[in-house]
Amino acid sequence: MQIKKLKIYSSQINTQIDFYGNVLGLEVLSFDKNQALFAIGTSILQVEYAEMVTPYHYAINIPANKSTEALEWLRSKTEILKDGASEIQDFNFWNAEAIYFYDKDQNIVEFIARRNLKNFSDKEFSVHQLIEISEIGVPSTDIERQFYQLQNMTNIEIYDGGFERFCAIGDERGLFICINKNIKNWFPTNDKAFSSPFEIEFIEQGVTHRIVYENESFKRRELD
Repeated sequence: MQIKKLKIYSSQINTQIDFYGNVLGLEVLSFDKNQALFAIGTSILQVEYAEMVTPYHYAINIPANKSTEALEWLRSKTEILKDGASEIQDFNFWNAEAIYFYDKDQNIVEFIARRNLKNFSDKEFSVHQLIEISEIGVPSTDIERQFYQLQNMTNIEIYDGGFERFCAIGDERGLFICINKNIKNWFPTNDKAFSSPFEIEFIEQGVTHRIVYENESFKRRELD
């Protein structure tokens, strides 16, 4: 699964433009008072204005060998979210390492280095080393329903987990991270997980899909 564009919502567009554009240094593709588009490797993050919003969790792939450099780079720009004393989280069950931080809407953003992708880099870590958006969190009360909605629309498969508590759907380049929000919060902060609405455009098995998530349900949206 290759994520081309992810749209999330914010009540403070200008503050997010400053954070993503000036603090992190992402390329700002376009902006106005209602929305801003940022380049994240081969993906686009679209932040659109809404008066009432709740936080998100999403992840960005970085080179497999750059977690330590990415941590040093992020430390100079924002606070790192820890699990105890650990700033780099070792997900040995996925052969990956991750670093977490907040953006200005208290969205939990994750840099994840997945060794299985073998996307090693010999370049110094910078914003240009961000590869792609690779995860979007999908809190709900019925993971099984979410999976079969997605599968019926896209033929996507489960990568890891099950229907009770946690299910990662897709592959290491792009995952829907479905959690049961009644029994699980977000790692590493234990923040409450909200079923925040989003829109995502992605390629699965060579086919481009645009899907909307709202009211704990996935629906297809026509491509432009």
